[in-house]
Amino acid sequence: MQTAHTFEIRRSAQRTSFNPEILPPGKIFVDGEFSAGTGTASFTVVDPSTEQDILTVPRASVNDVDRAVEAAKNAFTLWGRTVPAERSAVLLKIADRMEANRQVLVDLESWNTGKPAAVAEDDVDSAIDSFRFMAGALRAGTTLAAGEYAKDHTSVILREPLGVVGAVTPWNYPLLMGVWKIAPILAAGNTLVLKPSETTPLTTLKLAELTADLLPAGVFNIVTGQGSVIGDRLSAHEDIAMIALTGSVGSGQSVAAAAAPTVKRVHLELGGKAPVVVFEDADIEAVVAGLRTAGYWNSGQECGAACRVLVHESIAEEFTRALGESVASLVPGEPGAGQDVEIGPMISKAHYDRVLEHLRKAEEEGNEFVTGGHALPGTGFFVEPTVIKAAQGASCTQEEIFGPVISVETFAEEAEAISRANEVPFGLAASVWTKDAQRSHYVAARLDAGTVWVNAHLVLATEMPWGGFKGSGYGRDLSAYALDDYSRTKHIMHNTAR
Repeated sequence: MQTAHTFEIRRSAQRTSFNPEILPPGKIFVDGEFSAGTGTASFTVVDPSTEQDILTVPRASVNDVDRAVEAAKNAFTLWGRTVPAERSAVLLKIADRMEANRQVLVDLESWNTGKPAAVAEDDVDSAIDSFRFMAGALRAGTTLAAGEYAKDHTSVILREPLGVVGAVTPWNYPLLMGVWKIAPILAAGNTLVLKPSETTPLTTLKLAELTADLLPAGVFNIVTGQGSVIGDRLSAHEDIAMIALTGSVGSGQSVAAAAAPTVKRVHLELGGKAPVVVFEDADIEAVVAGLRTAGYWNSGQECGAACRVLVHESIAEEFTRALGESVASLVPGEPGAGQDVEIGPMISKAHYDRVLEHLRKAEEEGNEFVTGGHALPGTGFFVEPTVIKAAQGASCTQEEIFGPVISVETFAEEAEAISRANEVPFGLAASVWTKDAQRSHYVAARLDAGTVWVNAHLVLATEMPWGGFKGSGYGRDLSAYALDDYSRTKHIMHNTAR
């Protein structure tokens, strides 16, 4: 069933949109100022489309982390006492500042990650929307009404910020995942020390540069460098009230272990292996169109990607052929090579090698490549958009590849589909495709995932929560639930007896 197709990388004749003048300072940001830090090491950010160096950034030391935490702790004494209207006004100003610099942020994100224009634009627009939503949500919090719940005693519930929050953000959505942490953490009245991915710190640093005059010094701090140094120190630090991470399962386990001795709160948004359950009555054309986007958005470097299809055996051959033909039409290329580019590179050489190793393993296990399956020749870390006709239990159906790869396997009965969809250790997202409304409710309720779509996949709304079960972690990003995660409730009871 191999689809005969040769992918070619669309190259940009001249990358004029990537102006070095848009780069942020190659420094850490602590207490309202950029500085070189006290560490002696540094790292170079690389353009994954061209393998060219972009900017050298310091690797912060433990002393730098401690200084950032101290700044955040001092700033909390005032920021934590601001009223919701004051914090809301600041968040709205940040959103306006980002919107005024939208194209700079889009270009910088594309340059750092290789994202196609459509993906980078969506990231920036969603980040702006997240600040605006949180600015409104923090003023409309709901809680149990004050009242007499015990005789002659009036109870009042206060919702308070936690204090200093440490956050560790990933490389696949540097700005957006950063904002998913920054906006609710600041909205709830906390101060923040954030470590962006060492691979992709540019837009996070740019955000600090653009908004430095809008926030009091010390409220928002950025320390760049290695997770093994910064993440571990933030997780263990006695003055950090909570550690929030979006990353791999291994990173989540390390953070939770380091946080345990101080019994601080932990918020983990980890990996996924989203099952896509396609029943025999599904609209095949609609499923294929949906997966062409949801499986390959951001080059498949997406924890909720539609990467593991379970299709009913009666339509499997037709579906798999149609999916392979559709995926074969995807256009890989550099972000500056035109609006029709749909697939960018893997983020780094190390990740490119990991994805190719998964593909080699899939081939060794005897699975069939319907389309793709190889590296794209030339400069940059490009991998062909791939569809694999896979055997049940194959490694490619169980392990998170985090690349432009969809596996397709078959099932015979509904109960089997539910059981196999739930067999992986992840529980972040899933989708069900059927025209039977009763079946869609029944199956969706039995899939062990934090988000389940019906006849859609990877559609997000800022008002709705995002987070997983099982190995995908706990805690919720987006929505008012995120404000709950980053705040605490205090019960005050007054004796009113006379």
